[in-house]
Amino acid sequence: MIRDKSAKKNAKKTDKKAGMEKAEAPKGVIAVAPPSFRRERALIKRGVWPVAGCDEAGRGPLAGPVVAAAVVLDPKRIPKGIDDSKRLTAERREELFEEICATSSFAVAFASPARIDRDNILRASLWALARAVRALPEMPKHVFVDGRDKIDVPCDCDAVIGGDGIVVSIAAASIIAKVTRDRLMCALALDCPGYGFETHKGYAVPEHREALDRLGPSVHHRRFFAPVIAARQKHHPETVSVERDLFTVDGEISSELSVTI
Repeated sequence: MIRDKSAKKNAKKTDKKAGMEKAEAPKGVIAVAPPSFRRERALIKRGVWPVAGCDEAGRGPLAGPVVAAAVVLDPKRIPKGIDDSKRLTAERREELFEEICATSSFAVAFASPARIDRDNILRASLWALARAVRALPEMPKHVFVDGRDKIDVPCDCDAVIGGDGIVVSIAAASIIAKVTRDRLMCALALDCPGYGFETHKGYAVPEHREALDRLGPSVHHRRFFAPVIAARQKHHPETVSVERDLFTVDGEISSELSVTI
């Protein structure tokens, strides 16, 4: 039998090319690099230390506080696997939470629903972030904060958009804030059963909206978020017609707390 060597060679090339195509990443999948300590290390080389990262959890939910965290990582003991809390499973967040607590200095601050109602969600979040930084055992010389807005602290501050996926200190703070808030919402579920806080953590998922419509708002709900206003209109219409301005700053604000560990 006469073999066509050129055909055999072309077949091998085709098989090799097909194998390479199979090994390539699926189209549409983008590899994301983990956050790094590069920005913190650059400051350390200039003699700037401590350097903190801060982030918050809970700006979007209909209930519960905003929880902010500030973290100063130990450059020699940075836990492996720190990433934006949204990229991690709940189990991995819990593991890293314990590791960060054991190797870093950090502080947590809460902006209660009452403060959110009074100041609006953005102002309350920035207030909580600044309070977390001020609650650290030692005031940092520099702070990286996630987002567009700088915070009112007595040190240099850089706002980093998408910082929880870029700066490892911010990512560590995102984990502390997220785990702390999730645990708190599970505790609030015991205080106010029926809303499902232990599962959705106060976010506006269908189950939460249904419970809100059925039960009406609890003391932990944010009064000026649209679904909560609708539920109040249904269950307590007399409280909706006499609203004060959202930006008015008066009266006492309760249930605020800063914690340093």
